[in-house]
Amino acid sequence: MITVEVAQRSGETKPSRTRAISHNLNGQRLGRKGRDTRERIITAAQKLLAGPRDIPLTLSAVAREASLGMTSLYVYFNDLTELLLAMLEPTMAEAEDSYVSKLRTRWPDATLATQCLDFVIAFHGFWDRHSRLLHLRNTMADSQDERMAQHRVGAATPVIELIVEQMGQDGRALGTPPFGMATVLYAGIERIITVATDVDMQSLLQGNFLQNIPHYLQAEARLLELGIRDYRLAP
Repeated sequence: MITVEVAQRSGETKPSRTRAISHNLNGQRLGRKGRDTRERIITAAQKLLAGPRDIPLTLSAVAREASLGMTSLYVYFNDLTELLLAMLEPTMAEAEDSYVSKLRTRWPDATLATQCLDFVIAFHGFWDRHSRLLHLRNTMADSQDERMAQHRVGAATPVIELIVEQMGQDGRALGTPPFGMATVLYAGIERIITVATDVDMQSLLQGNFLQNIPHYLQAEARLLELGIRDYRLAP
Protein backbone atom coordinates (compact mmCIF):
# COMPACT_ATOMS: atom_id res chain seq x y z
CA MET A 1 0.00 0.00 0.00
CA ILE A 2 2.87 2.39 0.73
CA THR A 3 3.94 3.69 -2.64
CA VAL A 4 5.49 7.12 -2.15
CA GLU A 5 9.22 7.63 -1.86
CA VAL A 6 9.13 9.04 1.66
CA ALA A 7 7.89 5.72 3.06
CA GLN A 8 11.40 4.52 3.84
CA ARG A 9 12.05 1.78 6.38
CA SER A 10 14.05 2.87 9.37
CA GLY A 11 17.17 1.07 8.20
CA GLU A 12 17.13 2.37 4.66
CA THR A 13 18.78 5.39 3.12
CA LYS A 14 17.28 8.84 2.96
CA PRO A 15 14.38 9.33 0.54
CA SER A 16 15.45 10.41 -2.91
CA ARG A 17 14.86 13.89 -4.16
CA THR A 18 12.32 14.80 -6.82
CA ARG A 19 12.07 12.11 -9.48
CA ALA A 20 13.10 13.08 -12.97
CA ILE A 21 10.04 13.15 -15.25
CA SER A 22 10.97 12.01 -18.74
CA HIS A 23 7.59 11.73 -20.54
CA ASN A 24 4.23 13.46 -20.55
CA LEU A 25 0.94 11.60 -20.21
CA ASN A 26 0.76 11.08 -23.97
CA GLY A 27 3.98 9.09 -23.79
CA GLN A 28 6.01 11.81 -25.48
CA ARG A 29 9.52 12.44 -24.20
CA LEU A 30 9.76 15.78 -22.46
CA GLY A 31 12.13 18.26 -23.96
CA ARG A 32 13.13 21.50 -22.35
CA LYS A 33 9.87 23.17 -23.34
CA GLY A 34 7.81 20.31 -21.92
CA ARG A 35 9.72 20.33 -18.64
CA ASP A 36 9.32 24.09 -18.41
CA THR A 37 5.58 23.82 -19.03
CA ARG A 38 5.17 21.14 -16.40
CA GLU A 39 7.10 23.24 -13.91
CA ARG A 40 5.01 26.28 -14.83
CA ILE A 41 1.86 24.35 -13.93
CA ILE A 42 3.30 23.33 -10.56
CA THR A 43 4.47 26.89 -9.88
CA ALA A 44 1.02 28.24 -10.75
CA ALA A 45 -0.60 25.79 -8.32
CA GLN A 46 1.86 26.76 -5.60
CA LYS A 47 1.09 30.45 -6.17
CA LEU A 48 -2.65 29.84 -5.89
CA LEU A 49 -2.20 27.75 -2.77
CA ALA A 50 -0.21 30.58 -1.18
CA GLY A 51 -2.89 33.12 -2.10
CA PRO A 52 -6.24 34.01 -0.52
CA ARG A 53 -7.73 31.09 1.36
CA ASP A 54 -11.23 31.64 0.00
CA ILE A 55 -10.13 30.85 -3.56
CA PRO A 56 -10.34 27.07 -4.13
CA LEU A 57 -7.52 25.27 -5.86
CA THR A 58 -8.92 23.75 -9.05
CA LEU A 59 -7.36 22.59 -12.29
CA SER A 60 -9.15 25.31 -14.21
CA ALA A 61 -7.77 27.97 -11.85
CA VAL A 62 -4.28 26.51 -12.24
CA ALA A 63 -4.61 26.52 -16.03
CA ARG A 64 -5.61 30.19 -15.99
CA GLU A 65 -2.76 31.08 -13.65
CA ALA A 66 -0.30 29.22 -15.90
CA SER A 67 -1.80 30.80 -19.07
CA LEU A 68 -2.59 27.38 -20.49
CA GLY A 69 -5.67 25.71 -21.87
CA MET A 70 -7.15 22.75 -20.06
CA THR A 71 -6.14 20.46 -22.92
CA SER A 72 -2.51 21.44 -22.45
CA LEU A 73 -2.71 20.95 -18.69
CA TYR A 74 -4.12 17.44 -19.10
CA VAL A 75 -1.04 16.51 -21.12
CA TYR A 76 0.89 16.67 -17.84
CA PHE A 77 -1.62 15.91 -15.06
CA ASN A 78 -4.72 13.72 -15.14
CA ASP A 79 -6.40 15.36 -12.18
CA LEU A 80 -5.89 17.58 -9.14
CA THR A 81 -4.63 14.70 -7.00
CA GLU A 82 -1.84 13.97 -9.47
CA LEU A 83 -0.83 17.64 -9.50
CA LEU A 84 -0.82 17.83 -5.70
CA LEU A 85 1.29 14.67 -5.46
CA ALA A 86 3.84 16.35 -7.72
CA MET A 87 3.83 19.34 -5.37
CA LEU A 88 4.14 17.08 -2.32
CA GLU A 89 7.16 15.21 -3.62
CA PRO A 90 9.83 17.89 -2.96
CA THR A 91 8.01 18.91 0.22
CA MET A 92 8.21 15.41 1.68
CA ALA A 93 11.84 15.08 0.58
CA GLU A 94 12.45 17.99 2.96
CA ALA A 95 10.82 16.01 5.78
CA GLU A 96 13.89 13.81 6.14
CA ASP A 97 16.16 16.66 7.12
CA SER A 98 13.45 18.55 8.98
CA TYR A 99 12.34 15.91 11.48
CA VAL A 100 12.62 12.28 10.36
CA SER A 101 16.42 12.21 10.61
CA LYS A 102 16.19 13.20 14.27
CA LEU A 103 14.78 9.75 15.01
CA ARG A 104 17.47 7.78 13.22
CA THR A 105 20.02 7.97 16.06
CA ARG A 106 19.08 6.41 19.39
CA TRP A 107 18.21 9.05 21.96
CA PRO A 108 20.16 8.55 25.21
CA ASP A 109 18.06 8.07 28.32
CA ALA A 110 19.68 11.10 29.94
CA THR A 111 18.54 13.47 27.17
CA LEU A 112 15.35 11.71 26.12
CA ALA A 113 13.03 14.52 27.24
CA THR A 114 15.03 17.12 25.31
CA GLN A 115 15.21 14.94 22.20
CA CYS A 116 11.45 14.30 22.24
CA LEU A 117 10.70 18.01 22.51
CA ASP A 118 13.20 18.84 19.77
CA PHE A 119 11.51 16.31 17.48
CA VAL A 120 7.98 17.59 18.16
CA ILE A 121 9.05 21.21 17.62
CA ALA A 122 10.76 20.28 14.35
CA PHE A 123 7.66 18.39 13.19
CA HIS A 124 5.53 21.43 14.00
CA GLY A 125 7.95 23.69 12.12
CA PHE A 126 7.71 21.51 9.02
CA TRP A 127 3.92 21.60 9.12
CA ASP A 128 3.92 25.34 9.72
CA ARG A 129 5.99 25.90 6.57
CA HIS A 130 3.79 23.68 4.39
CA SER A 131 0.44 23.82 6.18
CA ARG A 132 -1.82 24.67 3.22
CA LEU A 133 -0.53 21.79 1.12
CA LEU A 134 -0.46 19.26 3.96
CA HIS A 135 -3.92 20.23 5.21
CA LEU A 136 -5.29 19.87 1.69
CA ARG A 137 -3.72 16.42 1.42
CA ASN A 138 -5.31 15.33 4.70
CA THR A 139 -8.68 16.79 3.78
CA MET A 140 -8.67 14.89 0.51
CA ALA A 141 -7.52 11.72 2.26
CA ASP A 142 -10.40 12.06 4.73
CA SER A 143 -12.71 12.42 1.71
CA GLN A 144 -11.73 8.94 0.50
CA ASP A 145 -9.10 10.00 -2.03
CA GLU A 146 -7.12 6.75 -2.04
CA ARG A 147 -3.91 8.22 -3.46
CA MET A 148 -3.86 10.99 -0.86
CA ALA A 149 -4.61 8.45 1.87
CA GLN A 150 -1.68 6.34 0.65
CA HIS A 151 0.55 9.42 0.73
CA ARG A 152 -0.55 10.29 4.26
CA VAL A 153 0.09 6.75 5.48
CA GLY A 154 3.37 6.67 3.59
CA ALA A 155 4.56 9.81 5.36
CA ALA A 156 3.54 8.48 8.78
CA THR A 157 4.87 4.93 8.51
CA PRO A 158 8.64 5.60 8.70
CA VAL A 159 8.14 7.93 11.68
CA ILE A 160 6.08 5.32 13.54
CA GLU A 161 8.68 2.65 12.80
CA LEU A 162 11.48 4.86 14.07
CA ILE A 163 9.58 5.65 17.27
CA VAL A 164 9.28 1.89 17.81
CA GLU A 165 13.03 1.61 17.26
CA GLN A 166 13.55 4.33 19.89
CA MET A 167 11.61 2.06 22.25
CA GLY A 168 14.22 -0.62 21.66
CA GLN A 169 11.72 -2.74 19.73
CA ASP A 170 11.44 -4.06 16.17
CA GLY A 171 10.01 -1.26 14.03
CA ARG A 172 8.99 -3.74 11.32
CA ALA A 173 6.82 -5.82 13.62
CA LEU A 174 3.35 -4.61 12.68
CA GLY A 175 0.50 -5.35 15.04
CA THR A 176 2.62 -5.48 18.19
CA PRO A 177 1.88 -3.45 21.35
CA PRO A 178 4.93 -1.19 20.77
CA PHE A 179 3.81 -0.47 17.20
CA GLY A 180 0.31 0.29 18.48
CA MET A 181 1.71 2.66 21.11
CA ALA A 182 3.92 4.40 18.55
CA THR A 183 0.94 4.79 16.21
CA VAL A 184 -1.17 6.37 18.94
CA LEU A 185 1.69 8.69 19.93
CA TYR A 186 2.23 9.75 16.32
CA ALA A 187 -1.48 10.30 15.77
CA GLY A 188 -1.67 12.55 18.82
CA ILE A 189 1.35 14.59 17.73
CA GLU A 190 0.06 14.99 14.19
CA ARG A 191 -3.41 15.93 15.40
CA ILE A 192 -2.31 18.70 17.74
CA ILE A 193 0.05 20.02 15.07
CA THR A 194 -2.65 20.03 12.40
CA VAL A 195 -4.89 22.04 14.70
CA ALA A 196 -2.03 24.37 15.62
CA THR A 197 -1.32 25.10 11.94
CA ASP A 198 -4.95 25.33 10.76
CA VAL A 199 -5.83 29.01 10.43
CA ASP A 200 -9.53 28.30 9.98
CA MET A 201 -9.66 26.09 13.07
CA GLN A 202 -7.86 28.66 15.18
CA SER A 203 -10.48 31.29 14.35
CA LEU A 204 -13.18 28.98 15.74
CA LEU A 205 -11.41 28.11 18.97
CA GLN A 206 -11.99 30.12 22.10
CA GLY A 207 -9.26 31.48 24.38
CA ASN A 208 -5.59 32.03 23.78
CA PHE A 209 -5.01 28.97 21.64
CA LEU A 210 -2.02 30.38 19.76
CA GLN A 211 -0.29 31.40 22.97
CA ASN A 212 -0.80 27.89 24.34
CA ILE A 213 0.69 26.01 21.36
CA PRO A 214 4.09 25.60 23.10
CA HIS A 215 2.30 23.96 26.05
CA TYR A 216 0.52 21.52 23.75
CA LEU A 217 3.79 20.64 22.00
CA GLN A 218 5.47 20.12 25.36
CA ALA A 219 2.61 17.87 26.46
CA GLU A 220 2.93 15.74 23.31
CA ALA A 221 6.69 15.55 23.78
CA ARG A 222 6.16 14.37 27.36
CA LEU A 223 3.78 11.63 26.23
CA LEU A 224 6.29 10.56 23.59
CA GLU A 225 9.01 10.43 26.23
CA LEU A 226 6.88 8.34 28.60
CA GLY A 227 5.89 5.92 25.83
CA ILE A 228 9.51 5.38 24.82
CA ARG A 229 10.73 5.02 28.40
CA ASP A 230 7.97 2.55 29.22
CA TYR A 231 9.01 0.12 26.50
CA ARG A 232 12.72 0.62 27.12
CA LEU A 233 12.15 -0.53 30.67
CA ALA A 234 9.96 -3.47 29.66
CA PRO A 235 11.49 -6.90 30.33
